[in-house]
Parts: sequence; structure tokens; C-alpha cells
Amino acid sequence: MSTRDYECDIQGVVNNANYQHYLEATRHQWLREEGFSFSKWHEEGIDLMVSEIRIKYKTPLHGQEDFLSCFNMRREGARFVFDQDIYRKSDMALCVSGTVSCVCLVGGRLTRGDEIAPYFEKYLK
Repeated sequence: MSTRDYECDIQGVVNNANYQHYLEATRHQWLREEGFSFSKWHEEGIDLMVSEIRIKYKTPLHGQEDFLSCFNMRREGARFVFDQDIYRKSDMALCVSGTVSCVCLVGGRLTRGDEIAPYFEKYLK
């Protein structure tokens, strides 16, 4: 991905809130590429929802910089956890390290996530 100038703050670095968008875009793009569909799941009454996000800011990105967004996925009880890192492509400096926890709701009620776990089985660490 690439940063955009309008994502930068007065100091000329990407505003901290935009990193959350990058992390989300990475997860959503992966889901689409793997053939998973949030809308199909929602129509079936199944919703994967973010329950917690922790982000550590390491090195800032600037406007018009290319970056690489990576993740690993694991399961902790009822939570699906994405450990995500963003690296600046030019020097592979770690810019952000984040952990995103998601839970599964079925019909609006919290579940253990067994409804969607089979989709993620081969990706879970």
C-alpha cells in the first residue's frame, strides 16, 4: 500500500488514526482474496467484530511512502487475534506493531466463534 498526503498531520507524518485504517484494510483485503465474505456472513446472522486494538508506534511514515502490511492470526478462546506489523518498504523499518482482537456474534449474541473457525483453520498459529 501507499500513504496519501492528506493522511499526514502538521508534522508531515501519517496521523496515528490512519494506521488503524491500514490494519483494517489489510485484514479485509485478505478475507476477500481468500474468498470469505463479510456480507454473506452478515446475511447468515454471523458478524466478526473488533473487540480490542493495541497499536505500538515505532517509526513514522510520511506522505507518498510505500509500505508493507503483514499479519499472523491466532485463536485465544473465543477471540480471533491478528498480530499485525507495518514496514516502510524503502528500508523495511518497523513502523507499527498492532494486535487486533475480534469476536464472533451470531444473531447479535457473543459466541465462541465456532461458526467461522473452520474458515480460518489453516491460518491459525
